[in-house]
Amino acid sequence: MFDGIAPITASPSTDRRGTPRRLEDRELLQRKHDIDTAQRVSQALFRSIELDELVETALRSALDEVGAEAGSILLADPETKQLVFHYSLGEKPVARGTAIPLDHGIAGSVFQSGEPAITSDVKKSTQHFSGIDESTGFTTRDMITLPLMQWRGQPIGVLNVLNKRNGALGHQDLALLTIISAFAALAIQQARLFEEAKLAEVVHLLGDIGHDLKNLLQPVVSGTWLLRGELDEVFGNFSTLDSSKATASHQFCGESITMIQRTSDRIHDRVKEIADCVKGLSAPPNFAPCKIASVVADVLETLRVLASEKAISLHTRELDTVPQIVADERRLYNAFYNLVNNAIPEVPKGGSITVSGRTDQGAEAVIVSVTDTGRGMPPEIRDSLFSARAVSRKAGGTGLGTKIVKDVVEAHKGQITVESEIGVGTTFHIRLPLDPARAQAQKPV
Repeated sequence: MFDGIAPITASPSTDRRGTPRRLEDRELLQRKHDIDTAQRVSQALFRSIELDELVETALRSALDEVGAEAGSILLADPETKQLVFHYSLGEKPVARGTAIPLDHGIAGSVFQSGEPAITSDVKKSTQHFSGIDESTGFTTRDMITLPLMQWRGQPIGVLNVLNKRNGALGHQDLALLTIISAFAALAIQQARLFEEAKLAEVVHLLGDIGHDLKNLLQPVVSGTWLLRGELDEVFGNFSTLDSSKATASHQFCGESITMIQRTSDRIHDRVKEIADCVKGLSAPPNFAPCKIASVVADVLETLRVLASEKAISLHTRELDTVPQIVADERRLYNAFYNLVNNAIPEVPKGGSITVSGRTDQGAEAVIVSVTDTGRGMPPEIRDSLFSARAVSRKAGGTGLGTKIVKDVVEAHKGQITVESEIGVGTTFHIRLPLDPARAQAQKPV
């Protein structure tokens, strides 16, 4: 009935009249059941294009159809070369984000081979990875593991179904699960392509927006310089007539205009990058000696007015103790700007955002942390922050901010991690080598 799956066999039986029931009749009933299953699963899966909802639906369908106690769907992460638990169901589910190497355990073996496996007794299996059971407290008796294959024949993950409630998992269950896994893989690929298409559309739109913004910014930049000249002339004469108030106003206006000019220049550069990106152009990093304290000071000065509107205080701690590093100052500015700017809407009135630094002497690196006292984020948001599938909780947000930060950090041969607790806040830790070129040369091959 299915390639690579043993046919369902049955002993001849008789009906109430004593007439032998032909094997073909039972196979026909089984085929009808398979078709009904395919119809139910396809209708359930293709109602949505949201990846998380699809994965949950696929897993629930699998467990319901074969009457299993628990199960998981693991999706491959090509960057880390791991299988990551995306969704798990059962009395003691596996935590989302738990990962195992691509070649580890039965799941890894099935992923590598592309062939499903029935494990009748996991205790007797040399491939079974008991660490997951030990971490959850769940006891796996038997299991079926199937690859999730895209239409080009490449695996994208695996489906695990554990512990049949009545009896043991066998070939008939495998036949049903093969149907479900095929539909699930197709639906997951469709959802991913949809998300990639959305991001591609965002990039295309940014190119058009970038062109318009660049043109709009030109009179803004020119106007600020004209305004500075006018204020210098007016207040320069007026300050001699009116004491300290005019002088203070003159100073405040000058500082404000300086901030506008610097920000306008940075926006102009970023807009040009967007337009270049759409054209397929990308400027290489410009590495030079750089003081992180100065970069962060510029960021906080630019965002201080925005933060003050929400009564949020911006602080730095021990950044002056951090040594000079070799970095692309403009890109570092963009990274820290994104983190602080993203934090401001998350922090309630009276909260704070603090940028701190320390030196990792043994590793010839610095660690910069951006900590807010905001509402924190749930695991599903945290786990997708640095991926192409990042989502934003801000109205009108694209979810690209943290992905941009990750790209900047990786261009400096650094690493970024995040800690977050609901109701307490979030901290991003950025580790940057003192010299990216030297760090890359010292990296083990």
